Amino acid sequence: MKITKVLCSKGRTGFYFDDQKAIKAGAKADGSAYIGEPMTPGFTAVRQAGESISVMLVLEDGQIAQGDCAAVQYSGAGGRDPLFLAEDFIPFIETVVAEKLVGKELNSFRELAEMIDSMIDEKTGKLIHTAIRYGVTQALLDAVAKAKHKVMAEVVAEEYGTKVLDKEIPIFTQSGDLRHDNSDKMIIKGAAVLPHALINNVETKLGKNGEILMEYVKWLRDRIIHLRSNEDYVPQMHIDVYGTMGIAFNNDFDKIAQYITELAEAAKPFRLAIEGPVDVGEREAQMVALTEITKKVDELGSGALIVADEWCNTLEDIKEFADRKSGHMVQIKTPDLGGINNVAEAVLYCKEKNIYAYQGGTCNETDRSAQICTNVAMAVGPCQILAKPGMGVDEGFMIVYNEMQRILRLTK
Repeated sequence: MKITKVLCSKGRTGFYFDDQKAIKAGAKADGSAYIGEPMTPGFTAVRQAGESISVMLVLEDGQIAQGDCAAVQYSGAGGRDPLFLAEDFIPFIETVVAEKLVGKELNSFRELAEMIDSMIDEKTGKLIHTAIRYGVTQALLDAVAKAKHKVMAEVVAEEYGTKVLDKEIPIFTQSGDLRHDNSDKMIIKGAAVLPHALINNVETKLGKNGEILMEYVKWLRDRIIHLRSNEDYVPQMHIDVYGTMGIAFNNDFDKIAQYITELAEAAKPFRLAIEGPVDVGEREAQMVALTEITKKVDELGSGALIVADEWCNTLEDIKEFADRKSGHMVQIKTPDLGGINNVAEAVLYCKEKNIYAYQGGTCNETDRSAQICTNVAMAVGPCQILAKPGMGVDEGFMIVYNEMQRILRLTK
């Protein structure tokens, strides 16, 4: 079975592109928008509609395989590729990328994905945009699965020497700033990991001594107990603090570890994971910091988990963080890795190193990218998977949960 044509259509994502540089410089929230001038190249507003590209591969027998190109919310920031706008990149995919794909036999997803993931843009001398690699490799997985009459998860398992899981992966839901109302949705839906909580400001969300977050953790503990239908529902609390603990405690790792231990005690009987306790400004220092905090938290015996996120973006980053034990868990932010073949490799590498692999992503993806990421996850077995896209809880949870159930039933 060969690819005969490559077609693209523009699409919307489940969230927005936000100009992180402008927001950090003081752009003010105005309802769902921001007031201020954009500062990152390509942006026409501080917040603008997220865009995607659906890549459709037409196969010899008329079947159509599809994947979605998408980039993270803070596109163009932190060394990432430029803002991903559909009209800028559709012509490139339908010509330059198509030339690589048309006529190719659909024998191996892994080989085709590695070819696209290593593709160089002749004009820039750099790898093609991460979002293109992300979406095209999704379409290739779907194409190989259609050619072989298999579920996508079965193709990944076959090529990476694993077995498709016969049980659900814990789904992690994110609340955005509606950390109280959205937590109720999560509890009612039975989310296994919650609520993310978006603790990205010391004065308004963490507290100068951590008192605001402490109050929230106690509230969430009591809310779970109050709303749960039975005592068998024991979700894990996972809170992303975006380096604010480092700011509040002046990067004193002993104080940070002690505070996390106190939070973990307050969260009982639910286990606590803290993502991004510090952000020290560059990769090497971040690994040193997280390794030290992880050791100190373990010595205090709290059972809390430290999760790496900042400065841990590419497959190479993830491997190094895992090697250095920089956290108990690593977030694998799927669009930042480019080809989804890298997602499979990242999860398997972390598991080999006895590091929890959290297969994440971004709110700024699509239903299709979420479905295909779920297939990868069911083949390689991360410890948890992000409900995506969007920040509304219900929609992202539905998409990931339903795809997981389809895979379980079809491969049973």
